Amino acid sequence: MQKSEKEEMIKELSDKFQRAQTAIVAEFSKLNVETVTKLRRKFREGKVEYKVIKNTLARRAAKGTSLEVISDDFTGPVALAISYEDVAAPAKILTEFIKDLETIKIRSAVVQGRKVDVEGVKALAKMPGLPELRAQLLGMLTQPAGKLVRTLAAPGQQLARVLQANADKGESK
Repeated sequence: MQKSEKEEMIKELSDKFQRAQTAIVAEFSKLNVETVTKLRRKFREGKVEYKVIKNTLARRAAKGTSLEVISDDFTGPVALAISYEDVAAPAKILTEFIKDLETIKIRSAVVQGRKVDVEGVKALAKMPGLPELRAQLLGMLTQPAGKLVRTLAAPGQQLARVLQANADKGESK
């Protein structure tokens, strides 16, 4: 690889690292093509970028970005799972995928500028993702309006039941 290509790759990686909300460093070994293809497909579906990185270039690109705190983990065969939107998505996908595999191990991660260890990544994976949080928030926002509608409708419903009961009494006599 020529020097100009390396500089271009460092610039591209640095841009990605600056935009990253979450980045997980995973160590992999002895993966077959089928497994990697499945993993990449799951990451694509979750809008997460999965990239096998060249360690020296990644270390240079990480300087001055939030990923600098984990640049020491860029040794040996590693890959990065980067999310630009949903903070929990890469952790969920990776921890779910590696349950049965011993060939992929999580080393560390950066979540919104903070270094997180393996246990932190597992805890992040258990948290609800962005879509679930949005649904919960929407539910909380609509709940008071629903209660108000039911409260306002209650007197009318009670009056209707009383009138219906009187009408039913009148018919039975």
